[in-house]
Amino acid sequence: MSSLSAAHNPPVAAAQEGQGSHRIDRGLLAISAVVVLGAIMSILDTTVVNVAINTLAHDFKTSLTTIQWVATGYTLALATVIPISGWAADRFGTKRIYMLSIALFITGSALSGLSWSAQSLIAFRVLQGLGGGMLMPSAMTILTHAAGPHRVGRVMSIIGVPMLLGPILGPILGGWLVADVSWRWIFFINLPIGLIALLLSQRILPRDIGSRGEPFDTLGLLLLSPSLALIIYGLAESTAHGFGSAQVIAPALVGLALLCLFVVHELRQSHPLIDLRLFINRTFASASLTMILVVISVFGAMLLMPLYFQAVRGESALQSGLLLVPQGLGAMVAMPLAGQLSDRTGVGRIVLAGLVLVIASIVGLTQLGGATSYWLIGGLLFLIGAGMGSTMMPIMSGAMQTLRREKIARASTTLNIIQQVGASIGTAVMTVILTSTLKARLSGSRPDGGLGQSGRHLSAHLRAIMGGAFGHTYWWALGLVLASVLAAVLLPRRKPAPVAEGGQADRSHLSERREELPAVLGA
Repeated sequence: MSSLSAAHNPPVAAAQEGQGSHRIDRGLLAISAVVVLGAIMSILDTTVVNVAINTLAHDFKTSLTTIQWVATGYTLALATVIPISGWAADRFGTKRIYMLSIALFITGSALSGLSWSAQSLIAFRVLQGLGGGMLMPSAMTILTHAAGPHRVGRVMSIIGVPMLLGPILGPILGGWLVADVSWRWIFFINLPIGLIALLLSQRILPRDIGSRGEPFDTLGLLLLSPSLALIIYGLAESTAHGFGSAQVIAPALVGLALLCLFVVHELRQSHPLIDLRLFINRTFASASLTMILVVISVFGAMLLMPLYFQAVRGESALQSGLLLVPQGLGAMVAMPLAGQLSDRTGVGRIVLAGLVLVIASIVGLTQLGGATSYWLIGGLLFLIGAGMGSTMMPIMSGAMQTLRREKIARASTTLNIIQQVGASIGTAVMTVILTSTLKARLSGSRPDGGLGQSGRHLSAHLRAIMGGAFGHTYWWALGLVLASVLAAVLLPRRKPAPVAEGGQADRSHLSERREELPAVLGA
């Protein structure tokens, strides 16, 4: 029976055969490379497009309010399709869904590059988002299946590199393309990457077979996707209107109401869209809580630096991207080490160490001024990058290590929803706090708070005021990071007991695997 299962599921077979070995073999590296190609394409796209927003508004002769939907429409499409990805992977096989995601993404990219109006570009970006939303969940599922629990930490650190490098390399690439080539190439550049990823996926990724019998939770989708879209839309509107406005409160409250109805509905379903019973698993629950708090605080804080470089110090988008490189270098140094440690010990220790680095960096950034040394800022960015490299992937690998194979696709979907919503919350919160602080300190002399304008011609006095506002905003980010430390304390300090492929946990680990108790007792 086990040999038959292995024959139909090569990734599982590889994981089973490697239970005694912790070596990353050539086959697993090849699978990881294919998955990273798709992840790079998706993650770079978001940051590259953000750099071109002003240029797009000018070329299409439209307002920034309208052209912002190029970014918002993509994000809403992600929120709509991410919940489907877990069911689709189980139903049709992860390889098929991954390849379909890439095909949709490059089709949307090609059409976006050919856009003739702001409205057509927004529509094609939505199509692109439908593909991008399924890319990361299916990529995480493929890697987790291929690696097995004993190597998941190291392979997650591989896919984590583009996740942290995207916000850094994106502005560099986008700034160069917009300035020296054409904004259309911020979309066309996805075509060669996507086609290579598609061809390699067909050749390298192992074939998997979906379970054809599970029904689709239509009502769950009709509740969850609109709820996420409305919450994210409300948060996006907060940057223009503030948290207390009707444009923010109304969609957010409707979204939260639908989300509550979704939770009630899912707990009654035998085949739920999102398996909320995953949260009975203490490790998964604590990892999810830690993740959303880290993403809200740190992703929001990471948004501030490119704004600081451009609005206060007068740097271009390209120069700002180059100044953010130390952050990526810190992540690249820390991630491989954190991945290896995640496979050897409990992720709780690693995540706490990473958060200490993040806290030290943010404490330094609270002292930002109008003329803070770039060398000091670079050192602090390296530190926060190392902290994030030691935090995000261990959280994800820790969440996956204690789950049965059939739970992985739904768990990947859940973690990606948490990350997407958390990033939207963090971006909105930090932007609103920064804008409010700038307006208060500038006493209305710059009605927009100075954001969106170059600081090249600012007086030293104004630079000092605006720089101090950024430093003040980092105090709020620090408070949110400290809250994530309280959640991280709940993560396991020791490596979890292995989970048998048949769905049975090691009996010594039952206290942390309550959701698997019936299967274990049935054995």
